[in-house]
Amino acid sequence: MGNTNIKDISDKIKENISKVIVGKDNIIDLFLVALWAGGHVLIEDNPGTGKTMLAKAMAKSIDGDFKRVQFTPDLMPSDITGFNVYSQKSGEFQLVKGPIFTNILLADEINRATPRTQSSLLEAMEEKQVTIDGETMMLEEPFIVFATENPIETTGTYPLPEAQLDRFMMKLSMGATTREEELNIIDRFIGISPLDELASVATVKDIVEARQAVKDIFVHTCIREYIVDIILATRTNSKINYGVSSRGTLALLRCGQALAAMKGRSYVEPDDIKAVAPYVLSHRIMGFGVHGDKGYKLIKDVVASVNVPVEDWES
Repeated sequence: MGNTNIKDISDKIKENISKVIVGKDNIIDLFLVALWAGGHVLIEDNPGTGKTMLAKAMAKSIDGDFKRVQFTPDLMPSDITGFNVYSQKSGEFQLVKGPIFTNILLADEINRATPRTQSSLLEAMEEKQVTIDGETMMLEEPFIVFATENPIETTGTYPLPEAQLDRFMMKLSMGATTREEELNIIDRFIGISPLDELASVATVKDIVEARQAVKDIFVHTCIREYIVDIILATRTNSKINYGVSSRGTLALLRCGQALAAMKGRSYVEPDDIKAVAPYVLSHRIMGFGVHGDKGYKLIKDVVASVNVPVEDWES
C-alpha cells in the first residue's frame, strides 16, 4: 500500500466519522495517526463529551471484530482475558475467551477499574498476546485498544499506573464545543442516530498493509536527531521529574511517519514531529501538576526550545 492509498483511506475514514462527530477534525486526524502507527489510543475528558462515540465510530469504520468492555470497580482480569472452565461432558478444561480476543477493543472508562484489572491489558497491548493459566496465545492482527477515561479528579477513579500509560501511543482530549457545534449536534442526533447507520469503509487487511507501509516512510538523519533532542530535552527540563522513555522515542518516530503518509508524502518533515509530539509525549512525563492541558503545553514549550533542522529532508 502506497502513501497515496494511506491518504485516500484516511480521508474515507475521516469523512465517515465526521457523520457522527461534529467539529473534531484534528482529534480524528490524530486518532488515525495512532492507528497507522500501530498504537493504542487513550481519550481523557469529562463525561458526555463524545469519547465513547468517537471510539465506536472509528471501530464501525473498520470491518473487523469489535468488543467493548465497561470498566467498573468489580471487574476482574479474567473478565477481560478469559478463563478455563471444567466441562463434565468432556472431562477436560475448556477455554472461554474474553473480549480481548478481537481486533478493536473499546475499554470504556478504564480508570474506574482497579489497578490490578487495568494491568491485565499490559501484556496484550505491548506483546499482542494473552497468558491464561500458563498458556500463551497470540492475538490476531491488528489488535487496537481504544480506551476512554474520566479526569483523575472525577469521583470513583483510579489513576492509571505509569507503565499502563506508557503503552498508549497517544493521549487525546475531546475539548470544548462551540455554540455552533452544539447546534449541529442537536440537528444530527434529533432523529435516528447517525452511528446506527455508519458502514465500514476499510478492512482489517487495509490496516495491516498501511501499518507496514508507514514503516517505509523515509526519516532523514537530521530528523532522527531532532526526535532524540526533543526526548532528551524532556529529561533535563526543570519542570519535569521524569522524562520520556525510549518507548516514547519510537512512538514519536512512528507517528511522524504515519502523519507524513496521511499527507501523501514519502518522507518526514520537522512539522510532522511538532504536530504529534504533545499527544505522543505529554502522558509519558511526570511532574507536579503535569497532566491534561498543562502536559500538552509543557511539551509544546519543550519542542519550541529545540533547534529545528534545516537540511533537505527528502533524501
